Amino acid sequence: MKLLFKQRMFSWLDSYDIYYEDGSVAYTVKGQLAWGHCLKIFDPQGYEVGTVKERVLTWMPKFEIYLGGQYIGSISKEFTFFKPKYNIDFNGWHIDGSWTEWDYTILGPMGDVLAVISKEIWNWTDTYTIDVMSPDDGLYALMFVLAIDAEKCSRD
Repeated sequence: MKLLFKQRMFSWLDSYDIYYEDGSVAYTVKGQLAWGHCLKIFDPQGYEVGTVKERVLTWMPKFEIYLGGQYIGSISKEFTFFKPKYNIDFNGWHIDGSWTEWDYTILGPMGDVLAVISKEIWNWTDTYTIDVMSPDDGLYALMFVLAIDAEKCSRD
């Protein structure tokens, strides 16, 4: 299953539209005013299904992940020199990135590929393709991509 992740061009807060390959809306993401990034994820019917919330005052960037209102894990950036790496406190997952910080792979506890994320570089706004091996992992992969994008935006 592929998800196409596009940031809205003219928005004061982080806003994204997430589409399936056929062009139908999978999710809408709306940023909220908060101390740090707070991204709410809504299904096509407008129901809130998840939240990505930045923890502030941490040494390295860290985001908490919520399914509905229930905390399910976190993602934090690890200190590295060349290739970005993220530690995920969720089902034994971890993320490895390319040195350009455009491409990422989400790996399961046994090293199996769960999702491949690629940034499309010739667009006006942040645009990613999220290729998820199991549709059940689509929302989780999206939440981790949102956290990575928010962390990168904080540095720019």
